[in-house]
Amino acid sequence: MLAKAIVSALTSPSMPFIRSYAEMEVSFQYRIKKDTRDILEAGMTRQEVTNTEIAGMLTEIGDLLALGGAAFTPRAYLRAAQAIETLDEDITAIYDRGELKTIPGVGTAISANIQTFIEEGSLPYLELLRKEFPDGLRELLEIEGIGPKKARLLFTDLGITGVKDLETAVKEKRIRTVQGFGVKSEEKIAKSILVWKERHTRLLLGVILPEAKAIDEKLRIHPAVQQACLAGSIRRRKETIGDVDILVATDDPETVSAFFCSLPERERVLMEGPKRSTIVLAENLHVDLRVIPENQFGAALQYFTGSKAHNISLRQRAITRGWKLNEYGLMAREGDEVIASEREEDIYEALGLAFIPPELRENTGEIAAAEDGRLTDLIGYGEAKGDLHMHTQWSDGAHTIREMATMAQAQGCEYIVITDHSAGLPIVHGMSDEDIRKQGKEIADLNKELEDITILHGIEANIDREGNPDVTREVLRDLDFVIGSIHSGFAMPEKEMTERMITAIHHDYVDMIGHPTGRCILTRESYQFDVDVVFEAAAKAHTLLEINAYPARLDLSDILCRKAKAWGATMGIGTDSHHKDHLWYRELGVAVARRGWLEKEDVVNTRSLAEFRTWVEK
Repeated sequence: MLAKAIVSALTSPSMPFIRSYAEMEVSFQYRIKKDTRDILEAGMTRQEVTNTEIAGMLTEIGDLLALGGAAFTPRAYLRAAQAIETLDEDITAIYDRGELKTIPGVGTAISANIQTFIEEGSLPYLELLRKEFPDGLRELLEIEGIGPKKARLLFTDLGITGVKDLETAVKEKRIRTVQGFGVKSEEKIAKSILVWKERHTRLLLGVILPEAKAIDEKLRIHPAVQQACLAGSIRRRKETIGDVDILVATDDPETVSAFFCSLPERERVLMEGPKRSTIVLAENLHVDLRVIPENQFGAALQYFTGSKAHNISLRQRAITRGWKLNEYGLMAREGDEVIASEREEDIYEALGLAFIPPELRENTGEIAAAEDGRLTDLIGYGEAKGDLHMHTQWSDGAHTIREMATMAQAQGCEYIVITDHSAGLPIVHGMSDEDIRKQGKEIADLNKELEDITILHGIEANIDREGNPDVTREVLRDLDFVIGSIHSGFAMPEKEMTERMITAIHHDYVDMIGHPTGRCILTRESYQFDVDVVFEAAAKAHTLLEINAYPARLDLSDILCRKAKAWGATMGIGTDSHHKDHLWYRELGVAVARRGWLEKEDVVNTRSLAEFRTWVEK
């Protein structure tokens, strides 16, 4: 068998390949693009090869080798894929200079594969690997709890070659008959299949928002457009998005609709009309344009922003006043009297409510709070002055400290904390004690040179199973800021995990618990712990809880932010950036905080540098 022969030549079978967080990030980066196989089958010229396509090709090779039983070679391909995905330069330019091997993780074999792919638009080696495995088998690796070893077992024992087969086997209770599985494994797989299905109908906010904003901006500056605004779940900043709604006000709907349907981002047009048009972008993302008369824009914006539950409550409130509320306005039930329609604020005011920010419109108490004057003064999008979590070339980041600091300063940060990984996470090149000290020297030198931004020296230490960071106290003592994060042992029982987290919270040098629940949206559920016990402990110990703004995490979630606030805990926003282009994720962190009803004082990095230092020291 080809795959076995390749594996035998490259490495001996040993422990199964397990995806790390960094490798999962590679998957997140490339899977939002077109499937590599589609691209190859369609054919491409050399000029059409992109970094994302190369990364996708390498990742597919890694997955297929892992399915064949390789232990370490798949990791090499995934590391190279991550390095290429985060390049600032087009890989074809690097190829032209003959410098492919200068890319981290790209050795002789991988370099040769990239060269073939660039020159020929396809890769025979990959095609041979594909023939060894049935179509669909690789998608099993997208199901939480199923790695290459288990995927091979399911294939050889039950003939499962895709998620559809897997779902059938779960319903027929056949998974539990396979060695290494059981009833609990089967139940967990059933839940993971539901998550997988949702992932294929919804996309991450952080992926979609830039595209939606770009289209919105093009519409705003069109001379025939009077007003334009995003609506729906993307305006409420939900963590996943099914489609994008945009509203415009204009006196020339045909011209605006034609302009919208001719946008270069579109892949196809589903509908074009004077009142509603729909285009489809990459990844089958639907964008709906609704054209509204300007005197009804406020009512339409309120209606199409939602949520459905929020709108139902508002309509009921209107009915008790003898009115009706719909997308055309707040109106008398009888006759033509319009109470309000031009502005959202007027509608809420007429209903006896303070204006409710879009992020809160989920019917979770916001209407009663708006009536009683109890709405919080939410943190503003420009109020986070610092970024508490990012990675550089000292571990698994793509850029130098200088490059990250320069970009952060350009985006309005007054200070940043460099928090590269510690040595306990070797897959992401974690730093030794000596490396940490050298990094501190580099940061000190940069602070003497750079203006208008201050770099703080921190670390993201791994929390071991007992709850202790994997860095010595002597090293931690000299750092400005310490994040303690759990990167392994996710399956611990709830009681043990709770104790583990509380131990970390009470550690003398741990300032913040990173991505506290460990979830990855649409990919991995959170580990189990007693949320109330942990949040109460964090509040009493004055240990921060992170709002990790990375799109695949957004952890804490908005719901848990609200619960943490109720316990008196303080949050900190970190982008978990691994590339300078990730630094804008701070906006996503603020969006989570706003959805979680957090005010400026609930988030530590709304403070000035001096105030932040004082808070941490205290």
